[in-house]
Amino acid sequence: MPDEMSENKARSLRGELYYAFSPEMAKERYRCHAAVERYNNAGDVSRRKRVELWRGISGDPTQLPPQTAGTTEDEDEAQFTHDPIIEPPFHCDYGTNILLGSGVYINFNCTILDTCRVSIGARTLFGPNVQLYSATHPLDPEVRRGTEGPEMGGQITVGEDCWIGGSVVVLPGITVGKGAVVGAGSVVTKDVAPYTIVAGNPARKLRDVPRGTKAEVTSGALAALERDQAREKSLRP
Repeated sequence: MPDEMSENKARSLRGELYYAFSPEMAKERYRCHAAVERYNNAGDVSRRKRVELWRGISGDPTQLPPQTAGTTEDEDEAQFTHDPIIEPPFHCDYGTNILLGSGVYINFNCTILDTCRVSIGARTLFGPNVQLYSATHPLDPEVRRGTEGPEMGGQITVGEDCWIGGSVVVLPGITVGKGAVVGAGSVVTKDVAPYTIVAGNPARKLRDVPRGTKAEVTSGALAALERDQAREKSLRP
């Protein structure tokens, strides 16, 4: 039977005041930081190993698909097509409060303070240096009291098919709606409506996202990719 969650940790997940430097919470961060260090220093490893290391950070107990004898590395890598890609270095506090959808791509040097749940929807793309802060502190200094006082947080939700530009900062309690685009360098202080483009500090709506352009077809990019794939296939022994 699993251990009952402490009241202090339950408060943290609800976004209420809690004590981050209690032995329990500090231990969870130490575990995460060790897992993150292994991930960031893994070097040139296989896609399978990279997925395994990420699951060590996030606490995902899902077993990896079997590695069949005789399969090539490319064939094995194809089994992880829908797993998120997180470029190192990556930084977070707990890891277990981060939920990534299929096909998510997170570029270099992302920081996620996951005091509360941070959810990122399928096929969403992050530029480099994106920072998601679900953690915050009381404004009253007599309550805040450095490492001796309590802190709190707010859940962050980024919808499916979003594009978050480089060096964007998302503050606690924010929802970025499906299909939205956040311009590079923006600070998101309010919810972003689905299928809108926002930018600035604080981020403000610029316009709606264009839809139905089929640019991958009209530009010839998709046809070029298909030709390259066909050529590569024909050259295989």
